[in-house]
Amino acid sequence: MSKLHIVDTTLRDGSHAISHSFTVDQVKQVAGGLDKCGVDFIEISHGDGIAGSSYNYGFSAVDELELLEAANEVVRNAKLTVLLLPGIGTVEDLERARERGASAVRVATHVTEADISAQHIAVAKKMDMFTVGFLMMCHMSEPAKIAEQARMMEGYGADYINLADSAGYLLPEGVAQRIESVKSAVKIPVGFHAHNNLGLAIANSLAAVDAGAEYVDATLRGLGAGAGNAQIEVLAGVLQRMNKDTGLDFYGLMDLAEDVLEPLMHRPQTIKTGSLMLGYAGVYSSFLLHVYRAGERFGIEPRDILVELGRRRMVGGQEDMIIDVAYQLSQANVSH
Repeated sequence: MSKLHIVDTTLRDGSHAISHSFTVDQVKQVAGGLDKCGVDFIEISHGDGIAGSSYNYGFSAVDELELLEAANEVVRNAKLTVLLLPGIGTVEDLERARERGASAVRVATHVTEADISAQHIAVAKKMDMFTVGFLMMCHMSEPAKIAEQARMMEGYGADYINLADSAGYLLPEGVAQRIESVKSAVKIPVGFHAHNNLGLAIANSLAAVDAGAEYVDATLRGLGAGAGNAQIEVLAGVLQRMNKDTGLDFYGLMDLAEDVLEPLMHRPQTIKTGSLMLGYAGVYSSFLLHVYRAGERFGIEPRDILVELGRRRMVGGQEDMIIDVAYQLSQANVSH
């Protein structure tokens, strides 16, 4: 039985849920604990990837390069990983991250825009980084089309392809179909990143594993955008019961989540109305806080904004459109 690789994104996707406020000491505690618990990859970046700290996406309390450097002091076995969205992060940003200790990068594009990852994947490979092609919002494209995009990333040099259900929209059958389609199209491994907006993050992760995924993303306490991600301590326990080889310390992850991570959380990671609507409408999970702010500013029901964003098929990187949609809805209400 081959090993199942676990990628922890608490210090990247989880950054959304705490308004990008991780400190150096917190990162050291979390990253050091994850490393001791046998996690293979520890992803550290602004929630929207390296160089994401901005007015559009929210400013980080501490520069992510400082956080990477801090994690590098305590991580001994796991690969320190960054997320990079072309158009937000640059090749120069990636070089700086490499200098601070990142040995892996996941180059993320919208599910139909793999072509914009070519330069970044090629540069990462030249820097001898473990490099992943990361296709976001995979519910927005059919399996055959996703397979085409995955082949492109494989051709650019990616070490594996990761499919992200960024909106938490997919049902297990849809996850399995997409994983199977990509697996049949490429010679490299496939992974999966779940969001829990419909309460299916663990089920969808298991569906991905059953369909042949060899890499699975998760976070402590499920911390992440929207209703969060697959909860790593739960996933570890379930996979252990299934006799899957992950190398994870189940008890250690439970202790790390309860004693270290939970006190840092701003609120429990639950499926509230807003995040449920993200999954229902198929909207990018990191839009949630922006939608609530826009709803309050313009006096619009956030659920209506989310439905309209889903109808317009908005994707990551279009956060500025949330204001436009809220404004337009407010004007429509005035005219009525």
